[in-house]
Amino acid sequence: MWRSPRARQAPPPAAQVTTDSASRAPEVKIRSFRIGFVGALGVLLAILLGGIISQLGTVLLYVALALFLALGLDPVVSWLQRRGLPRWGAILIVFVAVIGLFVGLIAAIVPIVVSQTKLIVENWEDIRDNVLNSDFVAWLNALGGGDHAIDDAIASAGDWLADPANLGALGGGILAVGVGIAGGFTGATIVLILTLYFLASLDSMKRYSERFVPASSRRSYRDVTEEITGSVGRYVIGQFSLGAINGVLSLIFLSIIGAPAPILLAFIAFLLSLVPLVGTLTGAVIISLVCLAASPLTALVAAIYYLVYMQVEAYVLSPRIMSRAVAVPGALVVIAAVAGGTLGGVLGALVAIPVAASLIIIVEKVIFPRQDAH
Repeated sequence: MWRSPRARQAPPPAAQVTTDSASRAPEVKIRSFRIGFVGALGVLLAILLGGIISQLGTVLLYVALALFLALGLDPVVSWLQRRGLPRWGAILIVFVAVIGLFVGLIAAIVPIVVSQTKLIVENWEDIRDNVLNSDFVAWLNALGGGDHAIDDAIASAGDWLADPANLGALGGGILAVGVGIAGGFTGATIVLILTLYFLASLDSMKRYSERFVPASSRRSYRDVTEEITGSVGRYVIGQFSLGAINGVLSLIFLSIIGAPAPILLAFIAFLLSLVPLVGTLTGAVIISLVCLAASPLTALVAAIYYLVYMQVEAYVLSPRIMSRAVAVPGALVVIAAVAGGTLGGVLGALVAIPVAASLIIIVEKVIFPRQDAH
């Protein structure tokens, strides 16, 4: 039977096929120098960015605080807009009120601090003698077995402070405190200016941020953004309201019981109440200790008052005021406050709680629905 030449052709040996395939395989070159060089550049870039962020930590904290203040003031501006005022007029009224409150607090606190410092310097000997002869010191000595160790410690501290040779060290501390106060005023001014800019351009910032989201997801993004900004704003207003209530009630009560510098102590109570969960307790401890300068009875009465007030705040005031804000679990509040305070001090603790509230909204409105859909 006849076969074509193609059909009669024998297949090539297996070894020859393998050799031809191997010769046609692409050559793989491992460029170790290039990989190592690019990796080293990435590490150096990460270190550089970390250093820049650490250097700009204070500025970023000011920006975050100003943004949350703007979110807190935006509901007030919106309320004035609904009453017929243009937005620029509502922003002007709110900002003038904030600046007036800020200047009024400074005008009320600074003269008290100056006068109390002058009084302490002029009457230092009498203050030391009154402390040594107080019933509280006598009680502490009795607890120690009557060896007058407390008297000796207070006398030694008084002699050290009264010695002119130690004024240099004390002056360094006073200078550091002065620099810190000046830095605080500068930071407050920066935050106020940034708050004004953010408040005026909040709507345009929201619209601009939507451009980074695909068009199909912009509606849901807009809804989540509005809920976050509204909830954070209500949270800021609610926390400020709690601080104001604590400050006003503290001023009235401390004036009644004869506490030293009640206006200054009331301002401390207001300021620390802005820090959630731990702020009121910290302010109560500080105020009760300061009241020891008046008498142990005054300090005891102040401590009892703040114990009662903290219960009223936790179970009556806070649930009513914060009912429309995001409910942040207590454990998360503690973690956020400690983490924010570690990173940025008191301002970091203030900003940390709204950040935690925003994350809760994102988890509940974005992540959980996606997980439930699968």
